[in-house]
Amino acid sequence: MAVYTHVTPEELNTFLVPYGIGPVRSFKGIAEGVENSNFLLRTEKASYILTLYEKRVTAEDLPYFLSLMNFIADKGIPGAKPITPKNGKPLGQLCGRPAALIEFLDGVSADPPNLAQCENAGAALAELHLGALEFSEIRANAMGLEAWGALLRAAAPRADEVQTGLGDLLKGELLTIAAKWPTDLPQGVIHADLFPDNVLFVGDQVSGLIDFYFACTDMLTYDLGIMINAWCFDRQGGFEPEKSTALLRGYQAKRKLSKEERDALPLLAHGAALRFILTRLTDWLARDPTALVTPKDPLALLPHLAFHGKANSPSVYGA
Repeated sequence: MAVYTHVTPEELNTFLVPYGIGPVRSFKGIAEGVENSNFLLRTEKASYILTLYEKRVTAEDLPYFLSLMNFIADKGIPGAKPITPKNGKPLGQLCGRPAALIEFLDGVSADPPNLAQCENAGAALAELHLGALEFSEIRANAMGLEAWGALLRAAAPRADEVQTGLGDLLKGELLTIAAKWPTDLPQGVIHADLFPDNVLFVGDQVSGLIDFYFACTDMLTYDLGIMINAWCFDRQGGFEPEKSTALLRGYQAKRKLSKEERDALPLLAHGAALRFILTRLTDWLARDPTALVTPKDPLALLPHLAFHGKANSPSVYGA
């Protein structure tokens, strides 16, 4: 989450009229994240998140995301439900941007998560995968393997500004991963960005999964590869095997992985590390000093990339 577009009180009040949620009590930007402009809105009735969609999120994809969020909430999976105005369309326009009002969920993200939170987040991911099996809409992964080459080609001319030799390193990693990337594992709806700041907890219990704006149809186990990178390394890039074991224990308590899925974990985690390095590198090179946002350091994931490249068994992750 972040703020790129600033909203005046007049613009906000005009946008909110069809929602009938009462006068605004407070309205402030949320600085975390890098994708959209987000605001915490409080009225006499309740609290909400107002999101203006920017950057990688295209208007054509937004009905899919909002429909998925509604489906998940109706299934009883903890997630924020879009608010529908009087015209019946949850997607509107504000300051020239597509915009939606989303219910506010209680809870805080874990930084860093403890073992119980890792286990419960893994279980919540499995519940999402199982609960969304009946979701009929399909969206290709716009940040899947096919996109990584384009990201690298765009960033490579300036990659060495971030670290000498970075461009060549990433080219080699992409070639290695692409040569082995699986195509026949079970697929379904994946979150595709389930970092700790996208999971809310009350105590150690998951109270909400948020920020579904990379959700798509892809290999279910790839979601675990993403989570291993996001949840199971310390701030110095050191792997924390007990967290990975807890995460996978929670997931498999709800959805058992096949042997093929377990065997693919090292490669999927390796690919996930590369994917986030590439998108972070793109954001880092294009950062806007006037935006209320701090781009994430692409170099922070280089130790992850090296670790997964050497992992030769799913047992390394506790699978």
